[in-house]
Amino acid sequence: MTENIKNKVVIITGASSGLGEATALILAKYGAKVVLAARRKERLEKLASQIISQGGEALVVVADVAVQSDVERIAEETLKRYGRIDVLINNAGIMPQATLDKLKVEEWDKMIDINVKGVLYGIAAVLPTMQQQHSGHIINLSSVAGLRVAAGRGTVYSGTKFAVKAISEGLRVEVAKDNIRVTTLYPGAVESELKYGSSDPEASENIQAFYKAYEIPASSVARAIAYAIGEPEEVAINEITLRPTRQEF
Repeated sequence: MTENIKNKVVIITGASSGLGEATALILAKYGAKVVLAARRKERLEKLASQIISQGGEALVVVADVAVQSDVERIAEETLKRYGRIDVLINNAGIMPQATLDKLKVEEWDKMIDINVKGVLYGIAAVLPTMQQQHSGHIINLSSVAGLRVAAGRGTVYSGTKFAVKAISEGLRVEVAKDNIRVTTLYPGAVESELKYGSSDPEASENIQAFYKAYEIPASSVARAIAYAIGEPEEVAINEITLRPTRQEF
């Protein structure tokens, strides 16, 4: 498996913490050239230094996925350094939750900008290159909330993650002819900063208690991503759902 990861150029958004950080570490360990993209420069540089000290290769690009020009710059700097883009991992996301009657309209807008438009901007930035190469792999992070609506506090978040599911499936159908693989991941409660995103006190308390009771390490998702990338080029792992064993929904 790891032989198919070695030397691949992999862009990871939201790489400064959580799933993105864990994925960067495991892919770099397997020989991938990782492009670390997020807003927090200091965190990215620390991660890059760790990867390089362990014999890996990393490029830092400070970017906000809600800004299309930033995402385009990630692809441009990747091509400038490496001349190709083999994998895009659309990992960046936020999860501010509250019931709809709290009218957190600004948070709804931010979720749509990052969780949906950020994914689309990522696809737009890398797709022409992958089509020209006649190869590539786009990995989108949805959620178990993209399979079942978390009514009660997570309706809008679920809406964004259902959108990722639909975008991924449509993309898969469109780019199969171009030899481009598409994978969607649906994680359950996994250790990350997502659980701290809610400004609503009641929702925040409930979410953090839930994660404390159930969450599994971010490396669990990183290994699943490595599995999907590591399969032979003629094999596309289209969907992976993973939860803590004890999580019922």
